[in-house]
Amino acid sequence: MVTSEQVKAYAKECGADIVGIASMDRFEGAPKQMDPRYIFPDAKAMIVMGFRILRGTLRGIEEGTFFVSYASMGYAAINFVHQPVVLWNFCRLLEDEGYEALPIPNNFPWTNTDSSGQNPELTGQLRETWSRPVSPDRPAPDVFIHMRIAAFCAGLGEIGYSKMFLSPQFGPRQRLAAVITDAPLEPDPLYDGPQLCDRCMLCAEECTGQAISTTNTVKVTVAGRDLEWGEIDYHKCSRYFCGASRQYNPFMTCPEDEEGFAQPVSQGQRYKVPPTYVYGRALEGARGCIRACMMHLDEQEKLENKFKAPFRIRKPWRL
Repeated sequence: MVTSEQVKAYAKECGADIVGIASMDRFEGAPKQMDPRYIFPDAKAMIVMGFRILRGTLRGIEEGTFFVSYASMGYAAINFVHQPVVLWNFCRLLEDEGYEALPIPNNFPWTNTDSSGQNPELTGQLRETWSRPVSPDRPAPDVFIHMRIAAFCAGLGEIGYSKMFLSPQFGPRQRLAAVITDAPLEPDPLYDGPQLCDRCMLCAEECTGQAISTTNTVKVTVAGRDLEWGEIDYHKCSRYFCGASRQYNPFMTCPEDEEGFAQPVSQGQRYKVPPTYVYGRALEGARGCIRACMMHLDEQEKLENKFKAPFRIRKPWRL
């Protein structure tokens, strides 16, 4: 019988950087539309993997000279290329042992639902109307799991004030994927190491769209633990992610650009700047939720992945 140690070692051999295992009972209390137990009712465990975002993919945005690397190699290529290949190879181990393995990469364009209940790109139209439950006791397809809560349940780290998942290895620099299986795997304990997020609020201060509230928070109870993060204005996050800030978008060169870049993600991130790996540029460069956070954690020497030189070497640019 395959063991938890074998599973985690093989996941890293396939290409994951961090791996943890959650028991399915840790998702008790999850909203119906986000409960992974509806996807695989007989599952006994969820394996969650983290794939590092190379710090170097953020270098060109930091210098203001090369914006394609983070959106392509630090975002889309992980979600749409690397993760699916790793999950495909990894799941063969469980299948060869006679267990089902259901892979869930972190690319959600396939879903017809939104657990928030509303698609911000269709004013007032509920996305639940795009599909319907096959029976009254089940959620509508597709169930949309909360990857960051899944990673918390697998003991990989904590959720920071920005709602970004923080691991002791990389801080906010990872993207997550999961596998649900009926293999009887031993779960990892919840993260109980040194606290990573000290509520410095740099994530909120440095966010170009000021999308992270410094006063209002969201509180949830997961696996017996109380979690809290800042309330996110996704309308602002969506648009500034695409480059709505005139001070931090060098591709905004004419008056029409201000309206063009300030569109929702599906339009704004493809405005004027061609997509890479079917994904438009993330022109904001995660200035607060990733860059400010990782620099703060680096300065405090809280992370296992250490560097010879600090990330911010020169005075940050601003148009």
